[in-house]
Amino acid sequence: MTIAFVYPGQGAQTIGMGRDLADAYPAAKAVFDEVDEALGEKLSTLIWEGEADALTLTQNAQPALMATSMAAMAALKAEGITVDKAAYVAGHSLGEYAALCAAGTFSLSDTARLLRIRGRAMQAAVPVGQGAMAALLGLSFEQAEAVAAEAAQGEVCQVANQNDPAQNVVSGSKAAVERAIDLAKAAGAKRALLLPVSAPFHCALMASAAEEMAGALADVTMNAPAVPVVANVVAEAVTDPDQIRKLLIEQVTGQVRWMSSVEWMGAQGVTEVWEIGAGKALSGMIRRINKEITCVNIGTAADVAAVKTA
Repeated sequence: MTIAFVYPGQGAQTIGMGRDLADAYPAAKAVFDEVDEALGEKLSTLIWEGEADALTLTQNAQPALMATSMAAMAALKAEGITVDKAAYVAGHSLGEYAALCAAGTFSLSDTARLLRIRGRAMQAAVPVGQGAMAALLGLSFEQAEAVAAEAAQGEVCQVANQNDPAQNVVSGSKAAVERAIDLAKAAGAKRALLLPVSAPFHCALMASAAEEMAGALADVTMNAPAVPVVANVVAEAVTDPDQIRKLLIEQVTGQVRWMSSVEWMGAQGVTEVWEIGAGKALSGMIRRINKEITCVNIGTAADVAAVKTA
């Protein structure tokens, strides 16, 4: 049996996530404490007791989701399960940073600071209301690409996330994305709807954020990952820190090739995937991509206990 560990991206956040891990495992509580210290604020209080609107702000959601994933990793480690149980790690968008933290490329404190910078830079790249993202359901990737190209009309509109065989996300200028919704419906999409996000992630409008991340990533220590990381933008494993840095910068304006990443892992013999952190969104996508892969969710103390005894 070949296992991969995967880490969720934005949208998985919920108030209270990770709290029972912190209550059950001192090592998991220590993760939240270290992230709070790295950011100079009590992000943990927001995660456990705050308002959903504040947690959803990308500058908060990004480090919060990573912290929750790393708390789950700390709980697993307390039970004798470490990252080298996996043949590969991967993450969806910001989840790639959690994957790299789990694999030891970044320290926990550096990962928290990088994601705070990333969140702020992505939010600042486009004034609120000028960009949008939309999910297109029931169209193939090729159909979604054609819709985005037709909708652009001189503005930015591109496929940002290739999630599963029938779910793609387009991102870009608000008017262009609205045109894409109409074109997708005309092309036979089951549904096409605007997403409740505050900025158009993973498209050319994020160029200023990519520049900011290039500067931030130049300043942190990066180690070779203990386990190969399947990178979003190339959908294959990478281990060289310089290449990882380059791909993380590209990822800000580039495509999250999640379906291709899962297909690649399946082709390498991965038979089981552990989704580590909040929610179960990635497991749903993985089942639609490759029914042969078993999915296990690790987001609570009970989940950790279940794999410990398995």
